[in-house]
Amino acid sequence: MDFGFAWFTRGPMANAEGLKTLAAAGERLGYSYMLVPDHVVIPTQIDSTYPYSPDGSFPGTATGECMDQLTAIAFAMAATTKLRMLTSVMVVPHRPALLTAKIIATIDQLSNGRITIGCGAGWMEEEFEALQVPPYDERGAVTDEYLEVFRTVWTSEQASFHGKYVRFDNVGTRPLPVQKPHPPLWIGGESAPALKRVVSHGDGWYPIGNNPKFPLDTHARIAKRLERLKGFADEAGRDMSTIDLAYWSHWNTIGEEVKNKDGERMILTGSAATVAEDVARLKEAGFNHLMLNLAARDAANSIGRMEQFMADVVAKA
Repeated sequence: MDFGFAWFTRGPMANAEGLKTLAAAGERLGYSYMLVPDHVVIPTQIDSTYPYSPDGSFPGTATGECMDQLTAIAFAMAATTKLRMLTSVMVVPHRPALLTAKIIATIDQLSNGRITIGCGAGWMEEEFEALQVPPYDERGAVTDEYLEVFRTVWTSEQASFHGKYVRFDNVGTRPLPVQKPHPPLWIGGESAPALKRVVSHGDGWYPIGNNPKFPLDTHARIAKRLERLKGFADEAGRDMSTIDLAYWSHWNTIGEEVKNKDGERMILTGSAATVAEDVARLKEAGFNHLMLNLAARDAANSIGRMEQFMADVVAKA
């Protein structure tokens, strides 16, 4: 199993020095991925329900601050040599499909193949409206079509595409990505539509554990959702061994056990030995990648948490 840490596009580390400092530390400590979230703009009035908080509120509304994900990733690539960058996740409908495919191919070329694309359909209707992209209510179909465009552009030196939302003919696409057949597409989300998209369009499944509708905060709950994914894969005739698995934990508390609302211990909380056991069980369940929120109020404390996880957990898992 390999490990990743998050750098956020807003907050005290959302600047050039913070990005370079965390990226360099992650590379030095042996992390494989740096996660970068995605918003292009944040409206100051949001009525849409944020899927990953208990009350549905989005924590970024107060400031409206965010940096662009792909620009930040390109910057971080220039400051590293081994660390992979993961869009966590990229809201696929927010950017034109052909343009996005080209930007990602360029990043992949310049970084010698170090980008993985976590993909999502989005949740904030107000942001869709501000960006003047295809309708919010059609975001699932838009995402599926854009992912098809990505694969077409990344695997053909001359590409054409004729869909409902994207149409172009005879476009030269060189240089193609370094990664073959293309940068991995990890589908985020925990709902049934997301699981079906994993099977139909994804190279991997990339859930987050703290969705109140589909909590994945215990091993039993994760196993149950994996069975649902396997059911969709079986129906479609897809071998589960072709689906990579990555888990995104927005919490981890070494030294303190945390209970969920049902009184069960949340995985990746408790003693270092217990957290190491959780890592081992995730690996046994088929997860190859574990992504962590190790952010703190400043670089020193963030790096301290990154060091602690590697020393107290990874070394013992």
